[in-house]
Amino acid sequence: MHSQLAAPSTWLTRWAHLIRPGGRVLDLACGSGRNAAWLAGQGFAVLAVDRDAEAVAGLPAGIEGRVADLEQGTWPLADAGRFDAVVVTNYLHRPLWPYLLDALAPGGVLVYETFAAGNETIGKPSRPDFLLRPGELLEVTRGTLRVTGYEDGTLAAPREAFVQRICAVREAPRSESEAAPPRYPLPSAPSGPPRP
Repeated sequence: MHSQLAAPSTWLTRWAHLIRPGGRVLDLACGSGRNAAWLAGQGFAVLAVDRDAEAVAGLPAGIEGRVADLEQGTWPLADAGRFDAVVVTNYLHRPLWPYLLDALAPGGVLVYETFAAGNETIGKPSRPDFLLRPGELLEVTRGTLRVTGYEDGTLAAPREAFVQRICAVREAPRSESEAAPPRYPLPSAPSGPPRP
């Protein structure tokens, strides 16, 4: 089945090198599993979640699948622990933001890509609920994650679309041995006006 899957997100393949080798990855709203299959092929332990039971049942071998409605009830992954990466493509449900950020382990990578404002001028999705506002991914990650890549614009392939995408990392807290570098005082500036 893997060979029949669409190609993985180029945004994901661009930034996957930041994910801890062999780490745990959450593919949220995984659909047919194109990203999950690619990640598993790179040696990651993947938990792929979608509300479509048929899609989850059809995931390639070696991927842990879970059927869950992400938009009803409580966060269905409270028992899943933290992940070295959370991957979301072509899906937006804003109430999940705090859970996605909290699901990242120290050093964990958020790879998020979905449709953005402007897409309503060329096709579906067109409802504001499904379109990121300008700069929204930057707002969501500000103060929590370090942004390593961000784009907001149009794509020509696989079809024309307005998209916004981000790659951001939850920096590991510094241990005392990795404390901030020592501060050295700057040389004192001479007092008074410069002399001729």
